[in-house]
Amino acid sequence: VNEWNDKTAEITVFTKEEAFDKPLVSTFIVPKLRKSVQEVMQNALKGNETSNYELEFYTKSDEIRYLLVNATTRRDAENNIVGVVGVAQDVTETNKHDRAVAAMANELRQFVETANAPIFGIDVNGNVNEWNDKTAEITGFWKEEAIGKPLVSTFIVPK
Repeated sequence: VNEWNDKTAEITVFTKEEAFDKPLVSTFIVPKLRKSVQEVMQNALKGNETSNYELEFYTKSDEIRYLLVNATTRRDAENNIVGVVGVAQDVTETNKHDRAVAAMANELRQFVETANAPIFGIDVNGNVNEWNDKTAEITGFWKEEAIGKPLVSTFIVPK
């Protein structure tokens, strides 16, 4: 690390002095992402920049912050590559929100699938887009057979 702005210090709680001359990847990046982050850095050192790369960054208190990073090649006045600049945005709260929404969606999906009542859904064209286990049990049609089929003409018996 040879550059550490005030916002990075605020996010990580590491001062500029604490971060300087530390190896970025092994000091601040979570172990599972170190190899891929190192590859992004190596690519940037070859002039191949990476945009919108999400990584997990340790703070001074070992909290993990999620950063969306652009790894940009740093060049001198003669256009020689001299390093990498990472421009990041803290997306931790967005990431937490997205994970919470995904967890709720998963719980809802589990609820629908295992409900003791038939639950099915249709899209705006009348095609089946939801078909739970109880519906399959009652109708004899598996979810895979029902999804995408027109509900009325396929599954409703005229009187």
